[in-house]
Amino acid sequence: MSNPGVFERIKRAIDSAPRNGYVAELHLQVIKYADLLEDVSGKEFCEKLDLKPAWGTEFAKMRKIAGRLRDAGLQPERI
Repeated sequence: MSNPGVFERIKRAIDSAPRNGYVAELHLQVIKYADLLEDVSGKEFCEKLDLKPAWGTEFAKMRKIAGRLRDAGLQPERI
């Protein structure tokens, strides 16, 4: 991974999300930083963010979706 601060930025974003927006913010952050998280496993992602292991499945889904969204014109830097 080329940007060691990515986990801190993701953690700040999800911690500051409204209680009912936590999951959506987590999804957005994975999509936003998918390129930097390419070589990160779901297990490692959860460990770095102090999440339960089950979130690794959501991480994997969002990382896969990110490529399709970018192909459709999404600009992650605008998220």
